[in-house]
Amino acid sequence: MASQLTQRGALSLLFFLTPAVTPTWYAGSGYYPDESYNEVYAEEVPRAPALDYRVPRWCYTLNIQDGEATCYSPRGGNYHSSLGTRCELSCDRGFRLIGRRSVQCLPSRRWSGTAYCRHIDPPKIRCPHSREKMAEPEKLTARVYWDPPLVKDSADGTITRVTLRGPEPGSHFPEGEHVIRYTAYDRAYNRASCKFIVKVQVRRCPSLKPPQHGYLTCTSAGDNYGATCEYHCDGGYDRQGTPSRVCQSSRQWSGSPPICTPMKINVNVNSAAGLLDQFYEKQRLLIISAPDPSNRYYKMQISMLQQSTCGLDLRHVTIIELVGQPPQEVGRIREQQLSANIIEELRQFQRLTRSYFNMVLIDKQGIDRDRYMEPVTPEEIFTFIDDYLLSNQELTQRREQRDICE
Repeated sequence: MASQLTQRGALSLLFFLTPAVTPTWYAGSGYYPDESYNEVYAEEVPRAPALDYRVPRWCYTLNIQDGEATCYSPRGGNYHSSLGTRCELSCDRGFRLIGRRSVQCLPSRRWSGTAYCRHIDPPKIRCPHSREKMAEPEKLTARVYWDPPLVKDSADGTITRVTLRGPEPGSHFPEGEHVIRYTAYDRAYNRASCKFIVKVQVRRCPSLKPPQHGYLTCTSAGDNYGATCEYHCDGGYDRQGTPSRVCQSSRQWSGSPPICTPMKINVNVNSAAGLLDQFYEKQRLLIISAPDPSNRYYKMQISMLQQSTCGLDLRHVTIIELVGQPPQEVGRIREQQLSANIIEELRQFQRLTRSYFNMVLIDKQGIDRDRYMEPVTPEEIFTFIDDYLLSNQELTQRREQRDICE
């Protein structure tokens, strides 16, 4: 019996429990009961299993766009994506690493982090040189051409977009300075800009003054290279000299300025048509007919018109009087006398009777515009002319000379 105890003691832990004690087992403690001997045996807590690099486990191959991964595998050789491999990440010149600089292949077959390379250097762009150009003859603009800018990306050479702020090449540019700006964008949305200036000049001549008793009409701006200015005289005046002048590239006007002289009416013509042609597009005519100089209406009308010579001249109106009966009949324009033949033709052309007072207003094109059988005030005549007969040029002059007769 003693021998059995000694042998059992040699095989067991030196922990003894009395038979009356209930054996205790703590789950997960590493101990378990032996009911036959009422003894408790100890078992060593198991360690975490070490990574077995002999069994191939792989992560996906690291491909860093615009960069590289330098990897070190515990297995050596070319196992650069195997379990436990550590990779150092870097980017090419002009790129910045975003994310983890060092990653490791985990048992889950995933890398311990992510990263990518972002392009940070803007593109290189060079614009054309600034340029200056003269406007074309008779124009205030110039057509300007240029080559597109030179653009290069500092990384992979990919330019995704180039925008232009300003007119396109070949556009017409007005006088002045114009800033043209180009902007280039790369794949990473980095941008770079450049600009140049287009300057357009207009050759200009000194401003011309209108002639006394006349006005100017000019093409284009009226003083730029190639512009033509034509001289006109008011009604009752004739132009003497060059009718028009041109602004030359030397910035000087051609020729010399004409003058406007009082209109000379030639009454020694063979027909009424020859007389009226002298007034065509120059003067309006107010032809007054009366049976005799003592006619009450005639005297009243002439008296009112004599007090309004300024308004008549301003509206380019010439008065022709046909008074009396043959052979004592008188026809006159101002102080100039008309022949009996001209008087008769005028009466027939304009249907003017000798029997009573009558009057006709003729426009600058020789058209009968209004007739009167009794005297009218100059204001009534002026209102009709101003409302219906004035050209655009005359309207402009009337606005400028509104108070000239007051």
